[in-house]
Amino acid sequence: MPKKAALPSRESLVDLASRSLDDSKAEDIVVIDLEGKSSISDHMLIASGRSTRQVAAMAEHLIEKLKSVGVKGISVEGQSQGDWVLIDAGDIIVHLFRPEVREFYALEKMWGSEPPARGRVVQIGDAAEAREMAHA
Repeated sequence: MPKKAALPSRESLVDLASRSLDDSKAEDIVVIDLEGKSSISDHMLIASGRSTRQVAAMAEHLIEKLKSVGVKGISVEGQSQGDWVLIDAGDIIVHLFRPEVREFYALEKMWGSEPPARGRVVQIGDAAEAREMAHA
């Protein structure tokens, strides 16, 4: 019987998702470590796109990437509207917004953070020690 390919680790999924978003020209990417703080997921990613079309395209690109590494049971809400797309991939949850919608809901503030400086990826939480890193 053939062996099943192992799913990527949580950290690998977070890295894959943040790189996918960066490839799609997402703005203001935030990664929040929820491990031990929430039962909904271990990590949350939040990012913005300039238009509904870009937000929907970012979601499609990310979903394809997640499926390509064996993630199953991905739930998606809001992709057809493109104002706020929620992607639930189990260990990670991704929120993609148009900037005005993101500002209105302010999810970062709910989890104790401010949106990042333009063009930066910010990781928040115990594991990340709230450090910033730029994508090359």
